[in-house]
Amino acid sequence: MDRLKLVLQYFQSNSESISNGICIVLALISVKLYTSFDFNCPCIPQYNKLYALGVMFVPPLIFFFLGILVNRHTGVMMEEWLRPIGKRSKNPAIVKYMFSAMMQRALLAPMVWILVTLLDGKIFICAFSMSVDPKPFSGMPNNTGLDLIKLMAKVPCKEDMIFRNSTFRKAVSRYVRCYSQAIGWSILLFFILLGALGRLIKPCFDDHATNLQTRYWSNYLDIEQKLFDETCVLHCRDFARKCVVQFFEGMRDDTVLRLPLSPEVRYRGEEDMVDEEEERLHGITKQEQMDQLLQTWFQCRPELDVTRMAYRPRVCVTWEDHNGQTLYSDV
Repeated sequence: MDRLKLVLQYFQSNSESISNGICIVLALISVKLYTSFDFNCPCIPQYNKLYALGVMFVPPLIFFFLGILVNRHTGVMMEEWLRPIGKRSKNPAIVKYMFSAMMQRALLAPMVWILVTLLDGKIFICAFSMSVDPKPFSGMPNNTGLDLIKLMAKVPCKEDMIFRNSTFRKAVSRYVRCYSQAIGWSILLFFILLGALGRLIKPCFDDHATNLQTRYWSNYLDIEQKLFDETCVLHCRDFARKCVVQFFEGMRDDTVLRLPLSPEVRYRGEEDMVDEEEERLHGITKQEQMDQLLQTWFQCRPELDVTRMAYRPRVCVTWEDHNGQTLYSDV
């Protein structure tokens, strides 16, 4: 159970791992959908190829756009691309890096679907059985009254009376399936070699320092957006709490909350608690102020310089008894 909690915490804290996990889930869903899909070729010359190509490429398009939709980098990339410059300059390399990462994850599920269809071969048989020359195969039925194209279009339909228990249909299907599997394994090998060469050759031509900077600031944008959302949630909670308390001001005398307090909090008065609530609101007490703040965040992101915060003086408060001995200090 503890290990499971650690894994869940890791995925919750790492947005890149969440994106990778979602892409893997989409890939597994694509395989499951294909295996449970009831594939029925029309066995009509005008519709065989159209139906087969639709089954092969329409679901990958759906998975592709779904992968873009659920990828967190999509929203962060678009916000970085569309935001005004303001006090912070925009680096096109960061947008390019995030776009590349997004496309790689979004293409995983579609490629899995296409590879599974090619390795299975049924869709390829439906689409291209009419293009096979029947002369090398023996046992072709001649007393059906159908022309050659219509006869070959019925090869994928093993339930048809013409090809029931027919060695001709099995031979043609096996022949086309071999081509389909050869194409599928070739595509898979091509992408594996392409990825391996990219890993080996890309560092030789790219500036390693520039790549590190791009990765760092792309991760920064993702984390900054996440922290901004979390801070907005905390501010909303404090703002809503204050509005509700003001609305139900008359209930304060009738409501008693009994909460265990630590020794440190016992020395703090009610005025200190009110000051802490005001500090969490950061002086934002009206709707117009909040709207102006959010508009400023979009139009003018803060400068990437934290030196003022790093050297900001700290206020240390110490509580002492009447003898001068320290009771509590927030240092």
